[in-house]
Amino acid sequence: MRFDLITLFPEMFPPFMACGVTRRAFEGGLVDVHLWNPRDFAEGNYRRVDDRAFGGGPGMVMMAEPLARCLHAIQAERADGAPVVLFSPIGQRLDHEGVAGWSVGQGAVLVCGRYEGIDQRFIDAHVDLQISLGDFVLSGGEIAAMALLDAVARLQPGVLNDAGSHQADSFNPLLDGLLDCPHYTRPETWEGRQVPPELLSGHHMQIERWRRDRRLELTASRRPDLIEAARRAGRLGALDEAALAKVPKTGL
Repeated sequence: MRFDLITLFPEMFPPFMACGVTRRAFEGGLVDVHLWNPRDFAEGNYRRVDDRAFGGGPGMVMMAEPLARCLHAIQAERADGAPVVLFSPIGQRLDHEGVAGWSVGQGAVLVCGRYEGIDQRFIDAHVDLQISLGDFVLSGGEIAAMALLDAVARLQPGVLNDAGSHQADSFNPLLDGLLDCPHYTRPETWEGRQVPPELLSGHHMQIERWRRDRRLELTASRRPDLIEAARRAGRLGALDEAALAKVPKTGL
């Protein structure tokens, strides 16, 4: 898949794509990333890409024309009708289901806004989808783009050391959309704190039941909405409900 990024700061991305286990996806071409700077498509000696907002107010607004020229160059090169995505606080919330969909798609053109925002006329004319990471504001869309690329990259075959690693992630439908359980490693005792004995038992079914119960307890205490969603989908059995009955009530 291919992602074309429109960004005023393309230098932010090469270090990100060269670090960690997900670099395998970028270096191996599983996730093909192309960087485009709208300044290269601006006019004048200063290659200006922003101007004051009509109506006044603080900050600057990214101009529509350099963005449109940049986008047209991208579309001429890839010619596959890829969706144009803008990272924005008004966008739909990105979740695991959305990431899973992107991980098997053709990719997209990702627009990273800066300053006070982007001229609405460019958005109306060219943006197909707006995405938000949550109810907070970033200085620009670059970090949001990195988050999406990282989440997509780790789902590509052969990227993680263990092919089943992502299947145990929080929110994964294979775990009924629950949060992940706590994890432990050596030594067995650290600063007086011991690893739960169930994990040392060697009993596979006992270990899996312990992990399932901890997922249920953690999800019930931190994200009760996910418990209700799992119930509505018929994903919880009698043993699950018995474990939940022991959790202090948090509005369930």
